[in-house]
Amino acid sequence: MDAGLVIIGSGLAGYMLAKEWRKCDAVSPLTIITQGLGDFYSKPLLSTALTQQRTPEVLPTASADKMAAQLNATILTETVVTAIQADNKILVLGDNKTLPYDQLVLALGADVIKPVISGDGGDGLISVNSLEMYASFREALRPNAKIAILGAGLVGCEFANDLANVGHPVEVIALCEYPLDRLLTPEIGAVIKEALSQSGIVWHLSESVERVDKHPEGYKLTLSGGKTLTADVVLSAVGLRPHIALAQATGIRVDRGIIVDRTLATSVPSIYALGDCAEVCGCVLQYVAPLLACSRALAKTLSGESTEVVYPAMPVVLKAPSCPLVVAPPPQDIEGQWQLSGEAFDRCALFYDNEQQLRGFALTGAMIKERMNLQKLLPPIFS
Repeated sequence: MDAGLVIIGSGLAGYMLAKEWRKCDAVSPLTIITQGLGDFYSKPLLSTALTQQRTPEVLPTASADKMAAQLNATILTETVVTAIQADNKILVLGDNKTLPYDQLVLALGADVIKPVISGDGGDGLISVNSLEMYASFREALRPNAKIAILGAGLVGCEFANDLANVGHPVEVIALCEYPLDRLLTPEIGAVIKEALSQSGIVWHLSESVERVDKHPEGYKLTLSGGKTLTADVVLSAVGLRPHIALAQATGIRVDRGIIVDRTLATSVPSIYALGDCAEVCGCVLQYVAPLLACSRALAKTLSGESTEVVYPAMPVVLKAPSCPLVVAPPPQDIEGQWQLSGEAFDRCALFYDNEQQLRGFALTGAMIKERMNLQKLLPPIFS
């Protein structure tokens, strides 16, 4: 009997691949395994849900049963894969049952990075990386609750903006000198900082949290510079780490993520990976655009038409209405310089390499109207 395609993971990566594959193959067996409930929702919407008045109950657009019917698939919810027997093409599940596969896709996502902080309140830190985690976060919020956010990357800034929009006092603590320092120039980072400050957000930059202790008002945070502050809720948004443990235990090559080639194939035959867990030709891009590109290419490969994924220039959008931002970071190994223009919150930063080729840009405010014109000028990440 044909064991068919098995996908481990029911996030955007797993479900988008399944949808694309069904366009190529409507009848072959498909099984999706998930540790959660299998509801379909868009994880990027979690960091703007408060402003949009969307509760955890309304964020899913389809239940696991509806997705199973839509995809002509078997969806195993609340199921853990404990081992992959690659030689026999068998999965071992948490209840000691086994499941065969013909082709296997790892859409395992990423794990939140948990900072190690001393104090008796360290266990109270909340992170949001799933619908279930978001529901727990919402339960911890009370009207006008004061929120401390660790991290000033995309997720930290988006949550800060979202919380401030609905009236929560927000303080952000981060080691960086300005928000989004891995993506932006100091000048554009300063624009983002000022724009979000006008929403009431307080910044504690070039600082780390040394201790988190329980306090009558919730938590007391002691910063590296000696300053202390209190918060009702502490949200950790210091980053994500690709989930590689299962692949590593199987003998699949890993580095920062699960290493795949441009057909999304791992080092073990008949096993593929995509999404936040995958490292595609050295790139770990935990955004929606590369995920969609990988889904389309891998669906064709799994259907018998070997297809290499193409990564065009894929700008990143900060979902913070207080200061619209679109950024296409230049490759880290490219030498060149930034050229800045604009004023106030309407700024344009263009990165040219030593041959005067445009390799990146950052646009804020009214300047984001130039996005499409500039994006056309950027070379692909790989083609």
